[in-house]
This record gives sequence, C-alpha cells and structure tokens, in this order.
Amino acid sequence: QVQLVESAGGLVQAGGSLRLSCAASGSIVRINAMGWYRQAPGKQREFVAAVTRSGSPDYADSVKGRFTISRDSAKNTVYLQMNSLKPEDTAVYYCAADPLWSLRVGAPNYWGRGTQVTVSS
Repeated sequence: QVQLVESAGGLVQAGGSLRLSCAASGSIVRINAMGWYRQAPGKQREFVAAVTRSGSPDYADSVKGRFTISRDSAKNTVYLQMNSLKPEDTAVYYCAADPLWSLRVGAPNYWGRGTQVTVSS
C-alpha cells in the first residue's frame, strides 16, 4: 500500500502564493506519477498537475503559467508551488499517485486526505 500525506493548506489573498507538499510512504516503488487534484464546493474533482518519476510535468490549462510542480525522489515528496492565486482556485487539494505515467488515465490508485486552500478576493 501507499500512504500520501499532504501539508496544511491555508488562506491567502488573491494574487498571493502558497506551496503544498505531499510525502509518500509505504510501497513507493509502485509509484510513477504523483500530483494533485482539487475539488471546489459543488463541483467535480479535477486534475491540477502531475509529475512522473523521470520529472516530466503535466498541467491543467487552468493553472499553466501559475503553478509549478516538482518532485524530490530522495524524499518521496512532490511539491506544488501556486502563484498568482485566484478565488476560483479555492478548493480542497488532494495529493494523488499512480503506477502509470499519467494521473489523467482513469482515477489514480492512491489518494491523500486533502487539504483546504482558500483564496480571498
């Protein structure tokens, strides 16, 4: 099994920045892609960003140019640097991981519990 633990989110003003982290433990050899989904109130969970074991990033169009995903394989940790935040980025952010190279092919196998990010206008 794989366990994913997210860092605390927070409250930030529009235009501000926030960094999330997610540490993986357990059967980490099973993991290729790691990244993030988010779910806003009343909306479906949506893909945000992911990075493969080799370091190839993938971003949703809505966050390209504002969010940066990175991975520290030695620490089994993935980071999401969020800049130029907008109120519409408000959501619960879930760390996700999967043996595949992408988090967009079906639902990821492994999930964190989620962390709240709130962007005020």
